[in-house]
Amino acid sequence: MGFHDFYRLSSHAVICNTVGQILLLKATYAEHAWGLPGGGLDMGETIHDALFRECHEELGCEIELDYLSGVYFHSAVTSHAFIFKCHFKENTEIKLSVEHSEYRWFNVDELSEIQRIRVEDCLRFQGQVVSRAF
Repeated sequence: MGFHDFYRLSSHAVICNTVGQILLLKATYAEHAWGLPGGGLDMGETIHDALFRECHEELGCEIELDYLSGVYFHSAVTSHAFIFKCHFKENTEIKLSVEHSEYRWFNVDELSEIQRIRVEDCLRFQGQVVSRAF
């Protein structure tokens, strides 16, 4: 890696409800896309710190970490995304930040291809972190 190379890093949570649906948030910025809770690392922040901070900012509540399931390189944005399986503490209420206009629980087959692959890797976790490039 060259000294002036630039890579973005982000941490995201796969959170399921009791019927196995996946939580996605609709952004109020860029293309108003639906995505997993989480976001980019701040300078000096670990992938775990970023996960907890971003989820707290976006969801207005705490999450519990289960495991890191995969690391994905997205060539379109020169970014590595760390995907974690997480869950809410009991009796959690979601309170979205201004960064997101709504949240919804999606069936896995409703997700975009890349989201579906990352989520399926997470849900099929067998103790080995997956690495893929898109």
